[in-house]
Amino acid sequence: YFVVAPPRNTRISFSRQRESFSTVQLVQIVCCFNKPNMRTVEEVRATLQIAKLKEEDLQETIHCLSFGEGVSSTDYCLMELDDTLCKHIEAGESLVIRGDKDERAVLCSGDKTYDLKIADTSNLLLFVPGCRTPDQLTNSQGTSHLVHTQIWGFCNSYWELRKQRPKLKKLKKLLMENPYEGPALAGQEENTENRYTMLDLLERIQASEEEIQTHLQTIHACQIEGYWRVLDFDYEMKLLGHVAQLVDSESWSFNKVPLETSLEELGPLEPKEMIEHCLNCYGKRFTENGQVFYALDEDKVCRATALLLLQNAVKFNLREFQEVWQQSVPEGMVTRLDQLKNLALVDRSSHPQTISLLRVEDLPEDTLERFNHLFTLREKWTEEDITPYIQDLCGEKQTTGALLTKFARSSMQNGIKVFNSRRPVAT
Repeated sequence: YFVVAPPRNTRISFSRQRESFSTVQLVQIVCCFNKPNMRTVEEVRATLQIAKLKEEDLQETIHCLSFGEGVSSTDYCLMELDDTLCKHIEAGESLVIRGDKDERAVLCSGDKTYDLKIADTSNLLLFVPGCRTPDQLTNSQGTSHLVHTQIWGFCNSYWELRKQRPKLKKLKKLLMENPYEGPALAGQEENTENRYTMLDLLERIQASEEEIQTHLQTIHACQIEGYWRVLDFDYEMKLLGHVAQLVDSESWSFNKVPLETSLEELGPLEPKEMIEHCLNCYGKRFTENGQVFYALDEDKVCRATALLLLQNAVKFNLREFQEVWQQSVPEGMVTRLDQLKNLALVDRSSHPQTISLLRVEDLPEDTLERFNHLFTLREKWTEEDITPYIQDLCGEKQTTGALLTKFARSSMQNGIKVFNSRRPVAT
């Protein structure tokens, strides 16, 4: 007897086959794999008697299975889908397997990424087209009858899906191969190598299209002549500087920067598309009396200014940095250290206190590698310092506290809880 999971709606799909089935739940399946003639009801009853099963405890319809010609276990692969992915398929959408040859394959829907893992099962899974559950079967005769069915294929493993974080670090790495540095000067030709369309990125990045689109906005990428480009940092700061100087010279509030006037004033200096892109990156668009304005985001502008100051110094005296930083942002904006979470690290144990650049995007994507790297940088971390650098590692319903419990060891130092590595770290 083999328990075959019935097809779900119009698809051939199977459950894990690890549940415990009662006798009443079983559809009677009699296998005559190599027998030239199909079994009769009498032969089935004889088999039940040998198996010490009562016919009245079973369903009335009996499936008599036989292998078709050329059946192989390599012809099909099973994939276990949850309700969300089932509805995704039923709606006519696609699931795509992505990954280069040196990468572990992932499965992507339109908005989520899943890890693919092969799971073995002790039950042989048979592919039986047209197999139906007992509630789908009708037998008005009230007596046992046979249904002869051919097996299309079989398998003893399936792909198990587990939602995971998209692997997006590679996205910026690809775009940084040819960052956009502004319009080419007269007599110069722009570098057209290593440019990527969305289709190219979908082929290379292990993430869904929605996750890629969201990350492109995060890294301030834009489409130029059909290709996705990330701006060279110096050029991006040049654009932001133009906007900040204009706001200062016109005595505008940074919460209300008019788009049309900005494009008119700055258009001779830079392409209007780039000025508007800069406003989209560092401000929030709104309309008032039919006119488009931008409210510059104080945290984003202050953060970008701090990055400009920190990128050329290994360490910066904290007090001096804070003074220069405040003087460098547009008038009316207030700088705060909490604006630099996962961007810069303050060392309060040194004398004087220092601050240095440490961007979370430069750290390893793998959780264990991330922790190992952090503990090579600093032997002991407070929870406040380390949390911004592991927050992005948390999965669904997972907390940074759970990650610290698994990958770090806590202790008390001068009355403050600190975390260090659970294993020796090579420096």
